[in-house]
Amino acid sequence: MPDIAATPVDELSFEQALKELESIVQELEAGKVDLEKSIERYERGEALKSHCERLLKAAEGRVEKIRLGANGKPAGVEPLDDDAPF
Repeated sequence: MPDIAATPVDELSFEQALKELESIVQELEAGKVDLEKSIERYERGEALKSHCERLLKAAEGRVEKIRLGANGKPAGVEPLDDDAPF
């Protein structure tokens, strides 16, 4: 299995990036990493966070909801209403 930390951030899937980000947070919270490595891990974490946010934003743009016609059957799709409550 390849070292995911060696993979460029932009090549990671959302799930891979999130998993690595969680690992970095745990590593930094444990406080068992020297200062220089902590800085490197923090910088990688920031890049992963930004990547995850970009991927989520792109996914939200693709989410569509089903629009029902007068007969109650699906009549097509329309963009997700960002103001709609969940």
